[in-house]
Amino acid sequence: MTNPTNRAPFSEREFWAALPGAWHPLCGSFYGVGWSFEWHDFETPQRLEWGRSFHPDGLEACLNLLGEGTVTHKKTRQHIPPGSAALYFRGESPLSAWREPGQRHQFLTAEFSMDFLRRNLPAGIGQVRPLVRRLLDARSPASALEPCRPLTPRLRLLVAALRSPPMIGAARSLWFAAKVLELAAELFFDHSAEETLFCTRQTHAAQERTEKAAALIRQHLEQPLTLEELGQRVGCSPFYLSRTFTEQMGMTISQYLRQVRLERAAELLRSGKCNVTEAALSVGYSSIGHFSTAFHETFGCCPGLYPLQTPAQRADTE
Repeated sequence: MTNPTNRAPFSEREFWAALPGAWHPLCGSFYGVGWSFEWHDFETPQRLEWGRSFHPDGLEACLNLLGEGTVTHKKTRQHIPPGSAALYFRGESPLSAWREPGQRHQFLTAEFSMDFLRRNLPAGIGQVRPLVRRLLDARSPASALEPCRPLTPRLRLLVAALRSPPMIGAARSLWFAAKVLELAAELFFDHSAEETLFCTRQTHAAQERTEKAAALIRQHLEQPLTLEELGQRVGCSPFYLSRTFTEQMGMTISQYLRQVRLERAAELLRSGKCNVTEAALSVGYSSIGHFSTAFHETFGCCPGLYPLQTPAQRADTE
């Protein structure tokens, strides 16, 4: 996809430069492939005028874990609380949006171009959500937003997987390309009819257990819970949890533990709060050698050099 105007392509990089470490491009390119995934994690002492980061002619999904946001357009105002998913489209007229001060904000955004929507959602396709239908039917879609809805277990698992992809190198880009279609299927369609199906309820129960187990793993990085302890906490057998977790997350519990340990260590190194030894110990590594080897395999450089890299260099490997 190319930029439809003669202007230079819009970029969020300049906006987020004011908050170093807050913005982490994960994969994709809005003007290249028509979609992008980005992770945000920051605190702001003042109200952040977040709307200036929205792509023109882009449908954005905010999967909000922590912190409160607001998006407004004309007389419509949408509060985005923690644990919610929001859809909004910036047409010719900008959207007004902000993030509240004095809070930690953690959210994943997925941005979709109109070319992407029209390629993957052909005319007349059924069950699409009202906002998406209006965008597809309009020749020049206007700015609009849709009421928030709670983050479902499936969406929470998608966020966790997107933050900790199980692939490295060239395979990672292909994995993300599959995930963007999975997220679109989850966000752009009305799933209310399937909620009554027994098999769907069973699937939701498995997703909820996996989500709870993933949260417990993230909370106990330094001294991980055993598989038996995890099973007791989420209310199922260790064997069932192990199988379900792998099916839902696309990686084993031990692989997920390794990934989130290294992610947390990378955050500590980026922040400057810890040196290599402190970062390794804080996430449960007793051997600095093992930590350095695992870190290099994941991020493409040794942990001592990682804080010296630019955000663009990190994005190429993360």
